[in-house]
Amino acid sequence: MTTRIGILGYGNLGRGVECAVNDAEDMELAAVFTRRDPSSLQLLTKGVPVVNIKDVASYADKIDVMILCGGSATDLPTQTPEYAKTFNVVDSFDTHAKIPEHFSNVDASAKAAGKVALISAGWDPGMFSLNRLYANAILPKGNDYTFWGKGVSQGHSDAIRRVKGVKDARQYTCPIESALESVRSGSNPELSTRQKHTRLCYVVLEEGADAVAVETAIKTMPNYFSDYDTTVNFISQEELNRDHGGLPHGGFVFRAGTTGANGENTHIIEYSLKLDSNPEFTANVLVAYARAIARLNKEGVSGCKTVFDIAPAYLSPLSGDVLRATML
Repeated sequence: MTTRIGILGYGNLGRGVECAVNDAEDMELAAVFTRRDPSSLQLLTKGVPVVNIKDVASYADKIDVMILCGGSATDLPTQTPEYAKTFNVVDSFDTHAKIPEHFSNVDASAKAAGKVALISAGWDPGMFSLNRLYANAILPKGNDYTFWGKGVSQGHSDAIRRVKGVKDARQYTCPIESALESVRSGSNPELSTRQKHTRLCYVVLEEGADAVAVETAIKTMPNYFSDYDTTVNFISQEELNRDHGGLPHGGFVFRAGTTGANGENTHIIEYSLKLDSNPEFTANVLVAYARAIARLNKEGVSGCKTVFDIAPAYLSPLSGDVLRATML
C-alpha cells in the first residue's frame, strides 16, 4: 500500500521531505502546499501539483499524511491543531518547554476528527528524546547529559542578524571537548551551561557599522549568548557564502549510571549524530514517522502521539518477519 504524502511549507525542511519521500518505495508525493504564489515554486518531482494553502481542504481525500514544515515559533502552534481536523499530520515542533501545551491542543483536534497526529519528530526532540528515555529506563541510577553541535543554530543566527549593523551571520554551537571527556570518563560531573558549550559567530557587517558595538551586543544578548563564552569573527559576505553556506549539526546524548549492590559498576550509554544537513536529516525522521502514523490510522487509532508512543517496527517499510530475521 502506497502512502500519499502532502507537504505544507516548501523551505529547507519541505525540500528535504520531498527528497525523503522520493527515496521511499512505499510513498508518493501527492501535493505541496504554500503561502507563496504556487507558480513561483519549482519542485524536484515532476507532475506534483503545487497548491495555495487556502485550497488545502480540497485535498482531504487525496492525502494520507500531511507533513507540516513550518516553524515552531509562529506556524506549528496554530497549524498542527488546525490541520489535524482534516488530515493525519506530522510536525517537528521543537520548543521543548511548550510541548505539553502543544500536545494537548493537537490531541483535542485529532481525537475529534478521528485522525492521528505526531508532534515533535526530528533529532531533538525526537531521536535524542528516545535515547534519553531508553537510557533512563535501563540505568535508573545516573545522570543525563546532552550536547549539541558542532553545528549551525538557525535561531541564534537569526538573533545575530537582528542586531543593528549586522548584514548577515552564522552561529555555530560547539560542545567543549573537555566536558565531553569528563562525561565519558564516568565521573558524573556537574556542568554549568558555560562549561558545556561555546558559541562561534561569523558576522558580516553593514557598511559603516561599529564592530565593537556589534560584538558587545552579541556577547551580552540574554537567553542567547550571555551565558556562554562567545567568539565573534567578522568576515566578508563572500567568505560567509563560500565557507558557511551549509546547515550541518549534530550532538551527543549520554546516560552515566551505576549498578550493583553499592553502585560499584559504572556504565556509559552514548548516542551521537553528525549531520551534513540538519533539515534533510529531520525530514527523513518526519517521513519515517509519517509511515507509522498512516499505519496507526488504518488500525483505527486517533489522537496525538509522540516518538515515545510509536513502536519501532511501525517506522520501517520492512515486514515483521524480515525485521526479526535481519535486525533482531
